Order: sequence, then C-alpha cells, then structure tokens
Amino acid sequence: MPITHILEENCKKFGDKVCLVEINPEQKETRKRSYKEYALIEQTDARYFRREITWNVFNEKANRFANLLINRGIKKGDKVGILLMNCIEWLPIYFGILKTGALAVPYNFRFTASEIQYCSRLSEVNVLVFGSEFITRIEEIYDAVGEKCHMIYVGNELCPSFAEDYKDMTADMPSTPPAVELTDEDYAAIYFSSGTTGFPKAILHKHKALMHSCRVEQNHHGQTSEDVFLCIPPLYHTGAKMHWFGSFLAGGKAVLLKGTKPEYILKTASDERCTILWLLVPWAQDILFALDSGELKLEDYQLDQLRLMHIGAQPVPQSLVKKWLSYFPNHQYDTNYGLSESIGPGCVHLGVENVHKVGAIGIPGYGWQIKIVDEHGVEVEKGEVGELCVKGDGVMVCYYNDPKATNAVLKDGWLFTGDMAMQDPDGFIYLVDRKKDVIISGGENIYPVQIEDFLSSHPDVMDVAVIGLPDSRLGEISAAIVQIKEGHSCTEYDLEAFCRQLPRYKRPRKFILADVPRNATGKIEKPKLRKIYGGDKLVDAQNKA
Repeated sequence: MPITHILEENCKKFGDKVCLVEINPEQKETRKRSYKEYALIEQTDARYFRREITWNVFNEKANRFANLLINRGIKKGDKVGILLMNCIEWLPIYFGILKTGALAVPYNFRFTASEIQYCSRLSEVNVLVFGSEFITRIEEIYDAVGEKCHMIYVGNELCPSFAEDYKDMTADMPSTPPAVELTDEDYAAIYFSSGTTGFPKAILHKHKALMHSCRVEQNHHGQTSEDVFLCIPPLYHTGAKMHWFGSFLAGGKAVLLKGTKPEYILKTASDERCTILWLLVPWAQDILFALDSGELKLEDYQLDQLRLMHIGAQPVPQSLVKKWLSYFPNHQYDTNYGLSESIGPGCVHLGVENVHKVGAIGIPGYGWQIKIVDEHGVEVEKGEVGELCVKGDGVMVCYYNDPKATNAVLKDGWLFTGDMAMQDPDGFIYLVDRKKDVIISGGENIYPVQIEDFLSSHPDVMDVAVIGLPDSRLGEISAAIVQIKEGHSCTEYDLEAFCRQLPRYKRPRKFILADVPRNATGKIEKPKLRKIYGGDKLVDAQNKA
C-alpha cells in the first residue's frame, strides 16, 4: 500500500492525539498568532517557541495542500520541491504532495542558489515550496527557473511578489482527500545525494521503498503509539524522516527540535517525555562532554522514560557508545547503516540485542540481503575486505536522468554502495571505509575509519578525520586532522605517542590540530579537508585515472 494510507489510518485510530510538535529554543517570541488550522502553544519560558498539531489536523493540512496543487495543475508524476528548514509545515506538505500522485523532492537547505537551480532542472521540478530563509537564493535564480517552476512561499513574513502564500491559499482549499489512486509501484520521491564529489545526484524511489523503510524501522525498534521520537536532523535527509517512519507506522509522535546544543536536546527530551533519540556522532559527543565537564547534570532532567538512543550516517567510535552507556546504562543502543539510495537507514543495523558487538555496523536489516565483493564482483571470504552490496525493496529505481551513474551502482538488483567492509566469523559487518577514501601508501591499503576509531578513544580528542596527502616516495601518506576537546591540552607529539599502539603502516605520518568540518547530516567533509590541506590534487589524479 502507498505510505499515504498510514496517515489516513492514524486519523481513524488517533485523530485527536498530538502527532507533531515543533520546538525552537532560540526563538524568543511568545505572542499568539492567528492560525486557522492549528494552535500556537504559548510557553512561560520565552526561549522556547512551541507548536503542535493532531493527526486530524496533519491529515487535513496534507489534503488542503494536495488540493491546492491539483488546483494549480499538478498531476500524477509531476515533481514538487521542498526547500524548508525543519518546521511543523514540512511533513503535511510532504504528504500532501504524495496524495496528488506527484513526487516529493526535498532540497538540502544548505544548497547554494546555483545548486538549487541545478537540482530543479535535473529533477524537472514543476513547483517549489520554499521558506523565508531562502528568499534571496530563489530571487537569484528566479529568471532561470521561474517560467517552468511555480513558487509557493511558507512563512510569516510578507510573501514575495513572485510566489503564492501557502497559508492564504491552503485555507480556502477542501480538507477532503483528493481522488487519486496510488499503488506501491508509483514513483513517490526524489532525494538528492550529498554531492560531496560534485553536484548532487537525484535518487528516485517508489512508494514501495517508503513503505519498506516504515516496516524496517518498526521491526528493528518496536515503536508503539506511545513512543515519542525526538527528531533533530534535517527532514530533507532520508535518515531523520525514515527513522520516524517506524513511529509513524505505529501512530507515535515526533518532536521537531530546531537546535543541537546539549542543553536543548536534554531539556526537550525531558519536557516532551521523549522515548527515542536519534543522534549524530557530534551531538552525542557534545552531550557527553557537557556531562563530563559538569556543564550539565543528569539530575536536572527527567529522562527515565528514554528507552533507545541510536546513531547513523557515519561510523560510530566504540568509545562513544561505551561512554554513553556508562551515563545511560538502561538505554537500548543501535547503530544504523544506510544510504539515500537504499531509502536511508536500516539495510544494515547492529540490533539492540547486540551491544556486545559495538564497532560493527551490524547484520542485514529486516527484508534486506547483503554481500561483500571484490573488484570483479566475486564474493569474498569472511574476514576479507571488499565492497558492500545491498538488495531489497528499499533500493532506488535509478539516478533520475543519469543512466551512466545508475549503471555504475545498480547491477542485477544489487546496489553497490562504494563502502569497503568485512564480515567477521559471526556474520557481523564492519565498515572499513569509503572506497574512494582508501589511502594507498607504499602499496599498503590504509582504511581511515580504523585510524579515526582508534584516535577517538583518546580522552582529549573531540573529533578526528584521516585523509590521504600526496607523497613523492609513497604515493600518499595518511594525515590525521584532530579536533581537541575545549579546555584540554594535547600536542602532535602526544598523539604520535598514542598511535604507537597501531601497526607502523597504520600510524598517521602527519597530525594537524584543527576543527573537523561535518555537513548537516554529520558526515565528515573530507573533500573540503583535502582542498584545505592539499589532497585535492591527489583526488583529481585518481578521478582521471
């Protein structure tokens, strides 16, 4: 069944129950606004701006937006872009698009004007829904895309002259569902890749894949209608939304938190009685550091209801999980691995019952198959390194309008992930590194993730990234960019001494004490680091080869 069916069912079962909450700790306004369809809940703490809606209102808003789109000529197979920061309107807009039979096309809110233009053309977007934060960027490209792309504005400020106002236009639309038949095989969404090697690729998924992500997540973590999912990552990314989809399937609530400071996360989890946290590595590290330093104290919060903390989007240091469980010994923990090409997290996961295997990304997820192959596509033996491949209903249809890129990664239904991995005798998979990030030094393959994981266990290290730098004799050498915890002192000599525990060939040849940049989904921006420290020339040469 199409994923929109779940929303209809939740209305029947839980219609007047709150399903979405938006919290902005840094918005200081507390006065009530006049909304026709949902209430703004005024808080006594002026720092916390809060809104909430019920399942009935969620569905009504989705229906109104769907009817607006149909009124503007949108039909099955058309594409509607979403360029919004996380907000309470985001998900009703997303489901409204799906109800028309059109494809939802979420944009990364960090896209530049040129990237917005590129992605709009690549995905052939017919309508673009955008927020007030993006007015300037849209103005820059309006002459280039405006003729083929209708603009709808979401915000409380004055609507730009080149767009329609979302609130005004949807208020007059019917709240009944549109008469559009949908099936599992209909196209549902286009997500964009991270774009770390150039402009993003457009990833096409069917309704079947979205439904698969719901079932996978619910099977892994057993969400019920009483669970409260704290959603912090951007909704344009498959990770955050697809993790909530397990709660969505069960009728559970989502709390959208705008802000990643440790005190915001713990206070919101406490105030909203959240039961599930999905974090990125930097946010978990920040919370642990704040607890270690005494900046935050657990006794100031009500967190006994928290049952699950899980992490995805990047390799997770073993030391982080062990430290987390020392503060929260009653938490279940899970590591989640996935790609936007496999509808986000869950094709491999550790499993809450396998915390003794922390360090592995886990075992094949519910409804997923895996294999690890050599450069010829032949499966390798356990213990050997090869490329991880996954297969299941969540695999993308294709890279939209890019058959060459599609054929490079999709073979006989298998998605070749580009991640190097190995499987231990018990069948647990360990991520070794991205294929393109492997460092070849003097003929030896060096996998940065292994070194990053080791350095992360140093008590003074906040974050670390290992990249390859050109070397005239060895071809390339490994360099570790290390971010030291605030208030701690650690030198390059200290790190070099610490790494003597590693085999000689794995020891970084160079240490750089600096901040480690990460993107909005928590992934280390290694292309940026290579550009800063000279590794980009090496990457260019590898690409040409």
